[in-house]
Parts: sequence; C-alpha cells; structure tokens
Amino acid sequence: MSNAQLRKVLITGAGTGFGYEAAMRLAEKGFDVIAAVEIWAQVQTLKWRAAERGVKLRVEKLDVTDAGDRRKALNWGVEILVNNAGVGEGGSTVDIPESNIRNQFEVNVTGPLVLTQGIAKQMAERHAGRIVWVSSREGLNVNPFTGIYAASKHAVEAIAETMAYELQEHGVEVATVNPGPFLTGFNDRMFQTWESWADDASERLFDYSELAFPRAQFDPEAVYATLTAVAAGEVDSFRNLEPKSMIEETKRLQEVPWLRKVTDGLGTRHQAIQNSYDMEPETPVSG
Repeated sequence: MSNAQLRKVLITGAGTGFGYEAAMRLAEKGFDVIAAVEIWAQVQTLKWRAAERGVKLRVEKLDVTDAGDRRKALNWGVEILVNNAGVGEGGSTVDIPESNIRNQFEVNVTGPLVLTQGIAKQMAERHAGRIVWVSSREGLNVNPFTGIYAASKHAVEAIAETMAYELQEHGVEVATVNPGPFLTGFNDRMFQTWESWADDASERLFDYSELAFPRAQFDPEAVYATLTAVAAGEVDSFRNLEPKSMIEETKRLQEVPWLRKVTDGLGTRHQAIQNSYDMEPETPVSG
C-alpha cells in the first residue's frame, strides 16, 4: 500500500469543533471515517448529525486517557490518525491546581501519544500511514493565562517533530496543524475553567472573573479546510499554521526570548495581560 491509497481515518475528539467538521468533510470526500468521541452520550448525537448531513460515519467512544479504549482502537485498522482530542486549562501558571495540570497533560500529551504508539507500529509494519497532530499556535508561542495549555502543545510539537524523523524510514508521514485564535468556543471555555477549581480562591494571584481570552478570534473555516486537506494527503507540509496571516508574527515572537532581559518590565503589567482585562469574550476579528 502507498500513502496515496490510505482511506481509513481515525479522528479523536470528533464530537465538536475542528474534529467534528474534519470528520464530516473527510467522509464527504469518500474516506472511511471513524469519528471518536470522549463519552457515550456523544455517540448517538454524532450519528444523528452525520445522518442529517448525509454522510456515513462510524462513531466510536474513545477517551484517549482510557487504556481500554486505546486498546480497542488497535483493532480498527487505522491508516490515517488525526490526534485532535484536547482540552484547554486557562489560568496563571502559579494558580492552576495540580490536578488540573495533570489532566491537561494526560488529555493533550500522554493519552494521545500512547494511543499513537500502537497505531504507528501497525503503520510501520505496513510501510504506509499518516499521523496528524492537531497542535496549536500556542505550541510555538505563549500567552499569559494559557501557559499550561501552551506547555502541553509545546510537548506535542516536540513529539511530532521527533516522530517524523523516527518514522520516515518506515514510510509513515507525520504532520502538525497549528490553529491560532479561532471562534469555536474553545478559547473562551479555557477562561472559565477556574470556576470548577478545587482550591482556595483567596490564595489566587489573579481574579479570573475579570479576565477574558485576550485576542479577537477568526472564523474557523480556514482550519476546517486545512485539517481536512492535511489528513487527506492533499497538503504535504509538516507544519500547517492557520490563519496564514499570523505566520510572520508567530516566527517573530519565537525570537523574543532570545532578546528579553530578566529586568524587562519589572513592576509593570505586561500588555498581553492587560489585553485579557480589556477584551470581551467571543470577540470576532473585524474586517
């Protein structure tokens, strides 16, 4: 089998957002799509939505942190794996409770990696396969109050790049898709997770009721199209950042730590933090 013949796709986190739309579009293109959702309650709902859209999906319950669910996936003959499942924990690096930090990495890093290990070995045995990691622009840059989420996506970047080197001799393609700020609800939900923290609110450094996601957000169509194209093998670049209008800014911000002094701005509020105080939730990009 060549990679041009790959047809069976597993997409994790397909109940909502980017994964949902990519699953639908790949099915419309004629791929054999296994749309995986975290909980049983999402299974029937996704089946109904697929029927309404007129596409055929196989819907499976797959919590990437559950060892039993991951074992099931090894029997599905996956040829293309889209690691899309993820959560976002908002809050300062000095405030987020330990259990929330651990969950961030279990869902975004450890679970998907262990799932991928087994499937990647099957791909290597066939000498064909494609693995797509849905990372983030936050895997390349950082912002205040999304640092733990960004840390998990920096880890995904390291894993994906290393995996690409390790699997190339076995005929397996690896790519990342890096969404920036898109208006899917995900970013704004990140800034509400503090409401369920099991901590002492009086000990927090910040009052999160005053903060919002600090940037205007784009229409998600660009990510839907790019994620679908990368999974389908229509795009062959390793890193795929959307919106493309933010590529130069992203590269420039990667240089900032090389230039920063430890005394820069001491005693003053960073502008990116002030943006979180000034921004309204779910603000779309204008123009």
